[in-house]
Amino acid sequence: MLGDFITRCLILLLGYAYPGFECYKTVERNKVEMDELRFWCQYWIIVAFFTVLEKFADVVIGWLPLYGELKLALFIYMWYPKTKGTGYVYNKVLRPYVSKNEIDFDKLFQEWRVRAWDLAIFYWQNCTELGQTAFFQVFDHLAAQSKKLSSKTSKKKKDVPVPSAPPLPEIRSALFEFQQNDFFGRKNK
Repeated sequence: MLGDFITRCLILLLGYAYPGFECYKTVERNKVEMDELRFWCQYWIIVAFFTVLEKFADVVIGWLPLYGELKLALFIYMWYPKTKGTGYVYNKVLRPYVSKNEIDFDKLFQEWRVRAWDLAIFYWQNCTELGQTAFFQVFDHLAAQSKKLSSKTSKKKKDVPVPSAPPLPEIRSALFEFQQNDFFGRKNK
């Protein structure tokens, strides 16, 4: 348990913090060398891809002995000045795979964007409908309380006529008719 914690801390320090600081120093230099900048961009592309892949792969291979230590070794291999494995991993593994499937990835990400937008609109509509319902429940409750108070005072003064108002559900339906179409013009179910 302690070994796993130490490994995770080392991955954070040597896989993210140190390379992040080195990338910062490279970018902030007055004369940035394109090779160094390309190296660090490739490193972060590999780390991002590996992090996404890892979230799914941990279920399958996370139980292997020394899995965390192997990840740490991969991170160090990629940025270590003598090995600079980032170029090899990027050019031999990641770049050919992504360039071969780039169109599929674009389609997939576009589909996810559309689904995320549809989901956001769906939740927006549901939240506004719930908010409207809650508002009218509070309004109904206040009207009922007001009606109780007015009935108590009208019992005391029987000779004063009290004007009648239409019931609240009728007012609500007249003011706020539910739309039959949603945001995109599709029929609600």
